[in-house]
Amino acid sequence: MRFKARYTSPLLRHVWLCAFLFVFASCTQKSVNNNQYSDEFQSILNHTEKLWAAGKVKGGLDYMDTAFSKLPNPTLYDRYRFYGYHYIYYQKTISRFNKSLLYTDSMIAINNKIKDPKLHARLLADVSFARGDALFELKQYTEAYESYYRGYIAGKDNSQLNMNALGDYTYRMGMIMYKKGHYKLAMNYFKDTYKFFKNSGDEFVFFYRRQELFDNIGLCFRHLEAPDSALIYFNKALKIIDENGFKYPTRKLHLEMAKGVVYGNMADIYIAKKEYPAAVNLLKKSIAINLQKGYDNHDAQLSEIKLGQIYLNNNQRDSLLDVLAHLRTQLDTIKSADAEADYNRLLGNYFVQINELKRAIAHIQRYNSMKDSITQKASLLMETDVNQQLANYEKQHEIDTLSNNNKLQVIYLYVTIFFMVMATIIIFLILRNWKRSKKDVETVNVLNRQINQQNGVLEKALKELNISSQEKDRILRTVAHDLRNPIGGIASLTALMAEDEYTDEQREMINLVKETSINSLELINEILEATNMNAVELNLGQVEINSLVSNSVELLRFKAAEKGQKILLETLDKQQELYISREKIWRVISNLISNAIKFSPTGSTIHVKVADDNNKIIIAVKDNGIGIPDKLKDQVFNMFTSAQRPGTLGEKSFGLGLSICRQIMEKNHGKIWFESDINIGTTFFISLPLVSRHKPNGLPQQVSIPVS
Repeated sequence: MRFKARYTSPLLRHVWLCAFLFVFASCTQKSVNNNQYSDEFQSILNHTEKLWAAGKVKGGLDYMDTAFSKLPNPTLYDRYRFYGYHYIYYQKTISRFNKSLLYTDSMIAINNKIKDPKLHARLLADVSFARGDALFELKQYTEAYESYYRGYIAGKDNSQLNMNALGDYTYRMGMIMYKKGHYKLAMNYFKDTYKFFKNSGDEFVFFYRRQELFDNIGLCFRHLEAPDSALIYFNKALKIIDENGFKYPTRKLHLEMAKGVVYGNMADIYIAKKEYPAAVNLLKKSIAINLQKGYDNHDAQLSEIKLGQIYLNNNQRDSLLDVLAHLRTQLDTIKSADAEADYNRLLGNYFVQINELKRAIAHIQRYNSMKDSITQKASLLMETDVNQQLANYEKQHEIDTLSNNNKLQVIYLYVTIFFMVMATIIIFLILRNWKRSKKDVETVNVLNRQINQQNGVLEKALKELNISSQEKDRILRTVAHDLRNPIGGIASLTALMAEDEYTDEQREMINLVKETSINSLELINEILEATNMNAVELNLGQVEINSLVSNSVELLRFKAAEKGQKILLETLDKQQELYISREKIWRVISNLISNAIKFSPTGSTIHVKVADDNNKIIIAVKDNGIGIPDKLKDQVFNMFTSAQRPGTLGEKSFGLGLSICRQIMEKNHGKIWFESDINIGTTFFISLPLVSRHKPNGLPQQVSIPVS
């Protein structure tokens, strides 16, 4: 690299281009999110880099602008790199530093939106160095140093040390120390930088940086008047290019430029030794390389100044004039303040040699004026104490760190106090609840003892009640049994007497006695059945339910006909057997139909329906009778209930039938319930579980359950 008067030479632009691009390329991924490149943008980058590598920098940037505007959803990382390319163009190619500084603001804004902490820290270091470079060129040295230090902290404070960022920082410090004339300190910085990049890999940017550092160290040795050491490092730079250049076939331009710069620097050593032939040979090689279009023309101009100085020193005036004429042509198109000043110096000295003092004075004055301007600009840098400023930034950083640590300690203290208070409250609550729990346990123990005592009393009362109930049933059975024979005899005698000839009044009295005897027998039979229900074993078997219901309906049609009533029957569409007690279930069905006849008006219709519902057989008996009042609904299934009422024609009701029906259904694992509305009618339902079913011959039929 040409490390001469200006901080940023044309070759340095290419070096920074490669270095800046590497920061992005090192993080490239195929998948897409805001922390990575999109596939579309990656394709744009590849083409742009090919154009830039071929020296078509403006064309590459124009292509990127056009292609980027067509991206549908660029990621944050796409935008960051897009702004990065524009920064490089304005900073390193056309030297519009105010414009490049604006692009660093955009890069910072994008980086602030990136959530990945490691990537954010890496890009913060990168953009801080870029911003520092722009500020440095604008002669805002204090702000530039602060920006460099910010990049250094970003690389240093990252959870994984960013060695590249630390290398970029020491590299810049070396450049600044060199500009200030602190060559030994600059050399140490360059050596530290080489250590950071030594094991960074074979990417071109790292390879290029390593040869550049050898060249810079050689320059430092040259200024320290250690020519042999300088030549060693210049040769190291050439060697690393010669031995590894084949790995980078697309970077031929950069490699040749680098060799041209090293040749020019090596010539300074031979000039100092007055070995002019060797120096001239190196300078001509350097000029031949970097005078090509797209190469480092500025470095070529400086080499031509050195060559002209040799010709001047050796009175080779024709060669000097040829060099100066060629240089003048270049300076008219490629401006360089350093080369312009030295051109006037050489031309002035030439006119002194040929004794044209007037023309000599004009050129010497022009040289002095230009040199004063250059020196005045450089003085701003010389006046700044970068070491002191960096020390101040370091102290401020330590203060900020301590302040943040103090804030954290205060937060930790508050959190600790909070948890101690919470722990105290929790312990207090635990103790209070323990005391309360202890008291509650004692209360519960007392209540348990009282409950146990009451349970004992209740168990004794229940046992006595069961004995009393059993005694009651025994008495009822005995009384009923003893009454059934004489009352049965009375009923038989009155039936025979009713056939003899008596007066109408006598016959009416006899029939009354007969009817009363028959009713008394029915009551006695129901009492006996109710009291014997629990003791009698059911005779269970397979019973076809359609047939059972049909038989019960047919037997009761005559009774319904006496009141002018009709019974409509709807059975299943297939035979269905149930495992039940035929006699008992027939008793239930008949009782429900009899009640419907009893409580329905003359001429009404009674509906009986058998339905299959979800593994159950449901039998519904619906009438249009007087209904059951709400106040009596809870008493319907009680034995000797007060809910008993006479039928529509004054039929007797003993209040035992439904109680007996419920007992029968429970013993057959079934259920009985009803729905009723006053003066509209009542529907009684019984359900029996399916134990044995036949598969239907056709599609299953859905049947509805009748409701009142």
